[in-house]
Amino acid sequence: MADQHHQAWWRSAAIYQVYLRSFADGNGDGVGDLAGLRSRLPYLAGLGVDAIWIVPWYPSPLADGGYDVADFRAIDPIFGTLAEAEKLIEEAHDAGIRVICDIVPNHCSDQHAWFQKALASAPGSPERDLFWFRKGRGPEGDQPPTDLQSIFGGPAWTRVPDGEWYLHLFASEQPDFNWDHPAVRDEFEDIVRFWLDRGIDGIRIDSAAVLIKDPLVSDDYEDNEGIHDVYQSWRRISDTYTPPRALIGEVWLPDHEAFARYLAPNELHTAFNFAFLNAPWEAARLRYEIDMTLEVHAPVSAPATWVLSNHDVTREVTRFGRESTNFSFAEKRYNVPSDLALGTRRARAAALLIMSLPGAVYLYQGEELGLEEVEDLDDDLREDPMYHRSGGTNPGRDGCRVPLPWSGDGAPFGFSSADATGNPWLPQPATWAGKTVAAQEGVEGSFLELYRRALSVRGAEPSLGDGPMRWLDSAPDVLAFARDDTFANVTNLGTAPATLPPHREVLVSSVPLNDDGTLPPDASAWLRLS
Repeated sequence: MADQHHQAWWRSAAIYQVYLRSFADGNGDGVGDLAGLRSRLPYLAGLGVDAIWIVPWYPSPLADGGYDVADFRAIDPIFGTLAEAEKLIEEAHDAGIRVICDIVPNHCSDQHAWFQKALASAPGSPERDLFWFRKGRGPEGDQPPTDLQSIFGGPAWTRVPDGEWYLHLFASEQPDFNWDHPAVRDEFEDIVRFWLDRGIDGIRIDSAAVLIKDPLVSDDYEDNEGIHDVYQSWRRISDTYTPPRALIGEVWLPDHEAFARYLAPNELHTAFNFAFLNAPWEAARLRYEIDMTLEVHAPVSAPATWVLSNHDVTREVTRFGRESTNFSFAEKRYNVPSDLALGTRRARAAALLIMSLPGAVYLYQGEELGLEEVEDLDDDLREDPMYHRSGGTNPGRDGCRVPLPWSGDGAPFGFSSADATGNPWLPQPATWAGKTVAAQEGVEGSFLELYRRALSVRGAEPSLGDGPMRWLDSAPDVLAFARDDTFANVTNLGTAPATLPPHREVLVSSVPLNDDGTLPPDASAWLRLS
């Protein structure tokens, strides 16, 4: 692969997201942990990924799945120890896998030492200046300072016993830092160094565009002036390490030009491509998003990224089986019908599509097994604040976070050992017996073997990963492009078979070709052209 051995590994990497609580349980308590992840490193190496991104592993009350961080320099005991994390990094490197960790700079847990000191201090104190404490409106100050709403639903302000209010763009247990305060900036620069010193290869930055704000002046908390100063300072830090470490932004911005500014040569290395993820299974829309993505990245010489799902998003097998195949947080509802057979077929085709596009690709744990969203969880098991703060109208994100099935005919499907003392923290559906790693391993045509084959070809094919592409002539419902003179991808999103361009060999196909050599609907094929 182009850049495979280059220092700028992030330009072409296949990166696997690990939601640690749900990946593998090493101590039998029903919660995934570092011991479980370490035991499964051979699986990840065999899958063919270049790096893993681990969601927050810090001490946390889990009001938001670990994104409410109580200590940014420690490991939650439920996952293991800092020494184990350092051992994981070492063992992953030995297996040829780089490690990316999550940093959450916008907010912390309400149990963080800084916030606890702020609560114990008087209004107007230096401790409160680290956050957004303000007086309320009205004669008694009993109304929030503004009408700003939380991203998770409900007011973005919570009142404390002495009458002041504090800002939280997310859950009330996640107070926002005041990034106008130099101590906050210094603290996070030190946190960045702390993890890079431990061998972390990259940092994924949560909610990267919302740090800078003045909630009393404006309810616009995205992409405000001064945000780029923060990441330029982080880039100066990351550039001091050899080899250089990657900074990866979670940047949800509809403005493509604003998005591209985060990827300037002195700022972030890459950012997630949510416009493509959110797009429906329609050829014209996907082609538009591909073209726009490449157009936006070209002037700043940044690599594009491609992703179908993550720990926040309805799994693509379910999403692609619905009448409306796009993703939107605002549109998440209960009891939306899905044709899982159709969704599975489209998800297989989409996997080959994203793995053949220029740049890096992100894979979410379990998508290589063809797992669907678990939508029938009991409401009393749902933890996501999106569910609770919506009054139960939004099912939340727990359904894509159910623990992985590794083996066996019933729960816990090898996620925990047979003598485990606890059940998986979320129940796995019985239908997953046919989707375990063991059930799919070595089975021709299985979802797992499709991913293994595609990642193997992607890793060996010089034209894949970062580099140019050109569209090929095709029917309107077909996406056909070449990566050089020898490789092409064809994805058929129409209802009729698609004729393939002249080729020497079919390297991978998401389903078998028709007897006449045409590509069936909702399918992709990789071709050796010459």
